[in-house]
Amino acid sequence: MSEPLSEPQRVEVEILGQKYTIRSEADPKHIRDLAAYVEKRAKSVEGQLRSPDPVKALALASLYIADELFRTREELAKFEGDLPKRIGAMVDLLDAITPGKGQR
Repeated sequence: MSEPLSEPQRVEVEILGQKYTIRSEADPKHIRDLAAYVEKRAKSVEGQLRSPDPVKALALASLYIADELFRTREELAKFEGDLPKRIGAMVDLLDAITPGKGQR
């Protein structure tokens, strides 16, 4: 994620032909990158719809993006849950191969 700026700025973005003004402390490039990602996902969904409907495309794209977020959080939680065991195993391995363990 990008570092916040000192005060909110207005950033204009366009998604599916609709302009939006976003007020954020984030780097304007980051906001534009987010909008570009949303538009890319919405366009991919829009191509699968029977008739062009930007609202439906954005709603479905939002669900796909939320699914990505939830799956990523689940993967991260699995990794974080396993992390203490993995670190403990690494410490045990280092202790086993370190000469003069316990001598200082």
